[in-house]
Amino acid sequence: MALLSHSSAFSRVTALAARRPVHQAFAWLHGNPGKIMDWQRDLVSIPAPLNGEQARAEWLRRQFAAAGLSAVEADSISNVYGTLPARDLPPESTGPVILLSAHLDTVFPRETPLKPRLEGDRLSAPGACDNGAGVAGLLAIAHALLHAQVELPLPLVLLGNVGEEGEGNLRGMRHLYTQTALGGRVAAHIVLDGAGADGAVTQAVGSRRFQVSVNGPGGHSFTDAGTPNPIAAMASALAAMAEIALPGEPRTTMNLGTIRGGTSVNSIPESAQATVDFRSTSAEQLLRLETALHRAVEDAVEKCNAQAREAGSASKGPLVFSMTRIGDRPAAGLAGDSPLLEALRAVDRHLGLRTDLRLGSTDANLPLSLGIPALSMGAGGEGGGAHTLAEWYSAKDRELGLRRVLLLTLAMLEWAAGQ
Repeated sequence: MALLSHSSAFSRVTALAARRPVHQAFAWLHGNPGKIMDWQRDLVSIPAPLNGEQARAEWLRRQFAAAGLSAVEADSISNVYGTLPARDLPPESTGPVILLSAHLDTVFPRETPLKPRLEGDRLSAPGACDNGAGVAGLLAIAHALLHAQVELPLPLVLLGNVGEEGEGNLRGMRHLYTQTALGGRVAAHIVLDGAGADGAVTQAVGSRRFQVSVNGPGGHSFTDAGTPNPIAAMASALAAMAEIALPGEPRTTMNLGTIRGGTSVNSIPESAQATVDFRSTSAEQLLRLETALHRAVEDAVEKCNAQAREAGSASKGPLVFSMTRIGDRPAAGLAGDSPLLEALRAVDRHLGLRTDLRLGSTDANLPLSLGIPALSMGAGGEGGGAHTLAEWYSAKDRELGLRRVLLLTLAMLEWAAGQ
C-alpha cells in the first residue's frame, strides 16, 4: 500500500480545496444549514431500535433517491446504499471504492416518545446527535457533491447501516464485509458518528459480551434446604471475576452488567442469569478474560454441587451452566503511517484544526480488523446527553465539520485511484 508523505498529503489537499467544483460544494454546505437540520429532525422522529430500523432505512432510501444517487437500494437487513459514480468508469465497474457510512440505529426501544424540539440551531431528541448528526451529514455530503458536479476518480458509496449500537454487534458492518461483493472492494472507510470536528477514533476498542446462565432443580427454601442454589453459584463466580487485576496498558475494563433470577424469597431458584462486558485494545486481554469467566463459573458451579453431595442434598439433580457470547467487536488500530491518517492530518492542517486521535468502539472496528484503512469521525457541530432522553445537538460550526469530511473523502478517492 503506497503511503503519503506529510508534504504530498498536504499538497494534495490544498490542490483539491482550490478546485472550483469543491468551492461550489462548500458553498452548498454554507447555504443550506436549514435543509440539513430539517433532515435531521425528520430522521430522529422515526424509531430505529435494535432490529427495528426498517422505517428509518426506508426514509433514507427515499432521500438517497431524491438526491440523485445511483444504485440506491436496501439490502435484506435494511442497510441502505447509494453511489456517486466515477467520471470515467462504467457503472458495472468492480474496482475499488471509498465508503462513507453512518449508522441508523439508536439505543432507544420502540416505545420511547420521540418528539424532536428545534430551537434555533439546537435540536433536542433521543438520538439527535448519535446518530442523527451522522446521517444528516451523510446526506449533506451527497447533496453538496452532486450539486457542485464534482467529478470523482472512483465511486463513492454512501451507506446508512443498521446494528451499530449495543447488542446490534456491528450487524450491518458484518453483513457488508462478509455477505456482499462490495465489501471486498472498499479501499478506505470513513464512518460518520455523532458531532465534532476536532478528532477521530483510530484505535478500535474491542469488546466481548456474555450471557451466563446457571440452572438447577430449585425447591422450597425449608423442605428442600441444601439443594444447590443457582444464585449462590452465580454470585460466587461474579465475585471471583471482580477480584481479577486489570492492566492499565493495554487499557482493559470489565463490567458485571446485570444479574437476575429466582421467584420469591422462600424459593430456591431454578435459574440465575448475568451479563458481563469486557473491553480492551488488546485481543489477548479479551481472550484472557473470557477464559477466566468460564473458569470462574465452572468452579463456582462445581463447588455448589460438591457441597450438595456432601450434605446428601443432591438427589434432585446438580447445577448446570451455559455461557453465550452476545457481542464480539474486534480490537484493531489504524497504523500511524496510514494514508488515511496522513490525509486527515493534512485536511486538519488546511482547515486550521488539530487532530485528536481517540479510542472508541464504532463501526470502524470491523474494517480495521480486516486491514482496511478506516476511522470514525464527527459530522460537525456539538452534542451532549448521548444515549439519554435529554440528548441534544447544536449545529454551531457544523459547516466546518462537513468541510473536513468532504475534503478527507475526496483526498482518499484521489489516493485510491492512484494505487
